Amino acid sequence: MAPPAAALCGWCVRVIESRKLNRLTVLSRNAQSAAERQSKSKWMGVVGLEVHAQLSSNSKLFSGSRVQFSAPPNSLVSFLDASLPGTLPVLNKHCVEGAVMTGLALSCTINKKSTFDRKHYFYADLPVGYQITQQRCPIAVNGSLAYSLCVGKTRNQVIPKLVRIKQIQLEQDSGKSLHDDARTQTLIDLNRAGVGLIEIVMEPDMCCGDEAAAAVRELQLILQTLGTSHGNMAEGQLRVDANISVHRPGEPYGVRTEVKNINSARFLAKAIDYEIQRQIEVLENGRKILNETRAFDYKSGQTISMRDKEGKQDYRFMPEPNLPPLIIYDNETLPSNVNPQQVVNIDHIREQLPELPNVKRTRLVEKYGILAEHSFTLVNEDGLVQFFENVVKQTQASPKKVIGWIINDFLALLKQNNLRVNQSFIRPSALSELLNLLDKGFISSSAAKQVFVELWKGEGKTAAQIVEQKELGLIQDQKKLEQICQCVIEGHPAEVSEIQQGNWKVLNKLIGQVQRATQGRAAPTLVKAILEKKLS
Repeated sequence: MAPPAAALCGWCVRVIESRKLNRLTVLSRNAQSAAERQSKSKWMGVVGLEVHAQLSSNSKLFSGSRVQFSAPPNSLVSFLDASLPGTLPVLNKHCVEGAVMTGLALSCTINKKSTFDRKHYFYADLPVGYQITQQRCPIAVNGSLAYSLCVGKTRNQVIPKLVRIKQIQLEQDSGKSLHDDARTQTLIDLNRAGVGLIEIVMEPDMCCGDEAAAAVRELQLILQTLGTSHGNMAEGQLRVDANISVHRPGEPYGVRTEVKNINSARFLAKAIDYEIQRQIEVLENGRKILNETRAFDYKSGQTISMRDKEGKQDYRFMPEPNLPPLIIYDNETLPSNVNPQQVVNIDHIREQLPELPNVKRTRLVEKYGILAEHSFTLVNEDGLVQFFENVVKQTQASPKKVIGWIINDFLALLKQNNLRVNQSFIRPSALSELLNLLDKGFISSSAAKQVFVELWKGEGKTAAQIVEQKELGLIQDQKKLEQICQCVIEGHPAEVSEIQQGNWKVLNKLIGQVQRATQGRAAPTLVKAILEKKLS
């Protein structure tokens, strides 16, 4: 299948070329000469992803065992998980609903009838000797993931992208191997065996690490918005396999390699970019790319060969005899004699779909007139959209002023203290009150910053109370301001003389003197008007 136009992204070509020097240093080549060769050869990367997302469920896909991260080894293992004879799988309805909802959010076609297969391979953390998956007839097919690439020095340029979804399939996870190098032995923890996963297979529509990382971040955000997966990559709830090859535009795709089990979007981008440059280096030296499985070493920034795939592994797929076909109904086909609570109704799930991230960004830009890059910041931070909209509802300040305070001040303090939005000491009502005081001219911008810092301390004081206690309010008595301005004029005859000679730029110095005399409690515009009147 020919690559879509997005796969031949000119910006990504420039990114690959600009990163050539750094990558070639790792590859122990002459950076300058190799970069020159690449600029002439115009290689293009081709990237497809397989994302394994752990479904949010209290129990496993085919057994009643609990799902809990970091539980004691082998403490959450049922007879079925341990593959004891005579045990049979029972499908978890909640996992099916999560898979259907994910498919709908990614514009997939939901198969009303899907089947389960056995994928046979031998490994110690797979005691039964096969994995139950949906290879031949998955639950969802033919979808798409819309995401955006933020580029530029300040990442203020947003480029829309689209990657096709080939299929989404339900499958069970395997156990975990714990390698003890000191004792030269491997231990097996089966707590994870049987945990419900969805595998999301993406077509090779991406061409660099930044695109792949952006797609995965968007997918992670969608899963978290739906509630179908927590998507915590640090806990292994979202793992990515990247299929990577290079070719010249207009020519067939090259031999691909697979980089397995990447659990960080940042490492995913680095692994893909390194692998693209490694393959270009191999081809330009007249060698061939091996069809192999590789791993990414984040310490060295390199991909490392694990095993070759030249001889295609025979997984001996066969229908799972212990699970009947999975039937999904809609309102039109739902049998009248069946309890709706006992079946999966696709129309009912569609009605429960929340506002998706890309729709939410568009709404924020259109409704509040904020910049597109600011909408990404709001949506990407859990709970920040709700915080922003609550502040806007309760303040007279413009949305643009609110977004400035949230991004430059509120979010900065959250990051500095490693806190989430719901852990903040400042509530929307407190920030709204502060912005109202500023908007009505009761306090200056510098005083507002001081009040904000005091609110962050979480001492229970309101913005108005802090202004009163710290005497930060602007002087409202115009007669008093006129007296202060008159004193400043009398105390600076040289500056007054310059102004009378036509050099009105010196007026700013007098305004500064008034601000110093009032400790910043004078409104600059009002002070300027008074001084101009007195000096005219």
